[in-house]
Amino acid sequence: MATGSHNRSKGRALGCAENYPQKQADRQGCRLEMKMTSYIGLIDGKAGAYGVYFPDLPGCVAMGVTIDAAVANAAEAMRDWVDATEQKGGAIPAPRALESLCEDPDASEMLGEGALIVRVPLVRETGRPVKANLSIDAGVLAAIDAEAKRRKLTRSAFIELMARHALPSMAS
Repeated sequence: MATGSHNRSKGRALGCAENYPQKQADRQGCRLEMKMTSYIGLIDGKAGAYGVYFPDLPGCVAMGVTIDAAVANAAEAMRDWVDATEQKGGAIPAPRALESLCEDPDASEMLGEGALIVRVPLVRETGRPVKANLSIDAGVLAAIDAEAKRRKLTRSAFIELMARHALPSMAS
């Protein structure tokens, strides 16, 4: 996520206050930068009951009635697993490359039985909202505003909701 139209997502999360302690931060120099970490999940199951298992995160699993629901639930389960592990003082394992996972006996067995592979981004909540300037087509913005109003949400809350649902399905 970035506050400018030309910023790329990488690095550590930084807010304006950390970079520029003065009251009026230099808007062009203020960026929110985050490195997007993704973990590989293995999907198995059948129509109406799918599961996602993360070989790199022991015990982290999610279920869903559809594959899309399972992946969306997997993103939440992964975030909760990481938060709980950190609260207990545990270390968060680095994600392995697909080639390394194929050498893992459990993952290799699941893949041999037809498991699908999905990359799921780890989206961490900071509890700290930031302003973001967006340029968006007027028609798309009108549709966003209409749906936000229908759901009794602010524009920002609705865009965040859409991003939470879209990020897991768009990761590759």
